[in-house]
Amino acid sequence: MGFCVSVSHGHGLSSHLPSSLLHAQQSCSSSSKSTLFMGFPLTSHASTLHGKECRPRPQLVVYSKRVSGLEEALRIRRERELQGTTEFRRPPPLRRGKVSPRLPVPDHIPKPHYLDSNILPEISSEHQIHDAEGIARMRAAGELAACVLNYAGTLVRPSVTTDEIDRAVHQMIIEAGAYPSPLGYGGFPKSVCTSVNECMCHGIPDSRQLQNGDIINIDVTVYLNGYHGDTSRTFLCGDVSGPVKRLVQVTEECLEKGIAVCKDGASFKKIGKKISEHAEKYGYRVVERFVGHGVGTVFHSEPIIFHHRNEGPGHMVEGQTFTIEPILTLGGIECTTWPDNWTTLSSDGSPAAQFEHTILITRTGAEILTKCEDTNL
Repeated sequence: MGFCVSVSHGHGLSSHLPSSLLHAQQSCSSSSKSTLFMGFPLTSHASTLHGKECRPRPQLVVYSKRVSGLEEALRIRRERELQGTTEFRRPPPLRRGKVSPRLPVPDHIPKPHYLDSNILPEISSEHQIHDAEGIARMRAAGELAACVLNYAGTLVRPSVTTDEIDRAVHQMIIEAGAYPSPLGYGGFPKSVCTSVNECMCHGIPDSRQLQNGDIINIDVTVYLNGYHGDTSRTFLCGDVSGPVKRLVQVTEECLEKGIAVCKDGASFKKIGKKISEHAEKYGYRVVERFVGHGVGTVFHSEPIIFHHRNEGPGHMVEGQTFTIEPILTLGGIECTTWPDNWTTLSSDGSPAAQFEHTILITRTGAEILTKCEDTNL
């Protein structure tokens, strides 16, 4: 479950942001006026890591490379692809359905601390690096999240509502003795995020039925034995048009390219570079406003993972866990958020796809923790 990196101008919030995010938003080309991490100002403090003091990170200056005529060339390429196929028909715009009441969680299931408030938690400044026991628990949480996501994907078909998917996900998670991490996080009312068609992320499950030709990203996070496992995938519903299928496929490939450069000592900026390079080969753009994040005993923490080209500092450390979760669109990357303060759609109505894994940094590479070993799911 990713979050937004822009910050509201004119409201005195910039001084509350970590320097890495403040400088990133100053250089961002997005036209969005809303600049909050899910609508809540952040603070960054010095922290300790395994008893050692973590010095404040140096300021980060992020910029996007600008190549003369590149954006126009990509736009023309996308238009030609759409004109060259009779399969693609833009579906009707998304409309809000009815949101059912919040589902209960049994008292015996351990719950994360943020349920004490509906205020969006601040992003922790502490990088999450685990010992052997922590890694074992991260593996368990990641595998459960992946198996739940696989099961949720089997439910995707025309006429099924996203609320039905939420109920099924909720039940499977609590039967495993875990808590559905999104439920109650900053007031989020459901156990899973379901983002359909032009919804970039954070879609709230409701009474809308899936239609033939839809795509849907299902974002699952579980809290098991004190650790969060976070993953998402975009599924095809029925007969999906060729251009949209290609978008989904390339987005998954972008995630794989980003993971492939990860290892102990590698710079975080390599992730965004690889993802952007692959997306641009197909004329797609990477949404800059939403990012990956550290994950472990805390749902969202540093490091912030940018999926677009950037010059951010910092290097990966063995034992560290974080998510990579790029979003690509068939059109522009500007976005609009509904009054529910969660559901975020592409401003031009273009389809968007996203894939996400939680990974563990090793000495020689990265271990994907959100894989399901149960082949029946």
